[in-house]
Amino acid sequence: MGITQNIGEKGEKIAQNYLLQNGFQILHTNWRFGYKELDIIATKNACLHIVEVKTRTSQFWENPKDAVVRRKQKNMIAAADAYISKYDINMQTQFDVISIILDAEKYDIEYISEAFSSTL
Repeated sequence: MGITQNIGEKGEKIAQNYLLQNGFQILHTNWRFGYKELDIIATKNACLHIVEVKTRTSQFWENPKDAVVRRKQKNMIAAADAYISKYDINMQTQFDVISIILDAEKYDIEYISEAFSSTL
């Protein structure tokens, strides 16, 4: 397992714990539709949350949330459409981002609710 994968997995665990502590119910993690992946699919208050997790060890090059570029957003929307169709979900859906900066055993977390719209 590479260092980058380790950092990503650690970040996803932190994000899952954050969501659970804030009243979300996690339905799936790392759900795949072809080559597209949804990091976390959760619900809260009758809303489906599609959550992208971005983890970095530094903000030197960019803030993690800035890595959710237009192409990534389009892939998430396509995968979310497939997920909603497969599980016959009929509820409001939003796309959120959790940005994590890891520093040894400490971390900073930022939850961005409705980070982008599904109408790109």
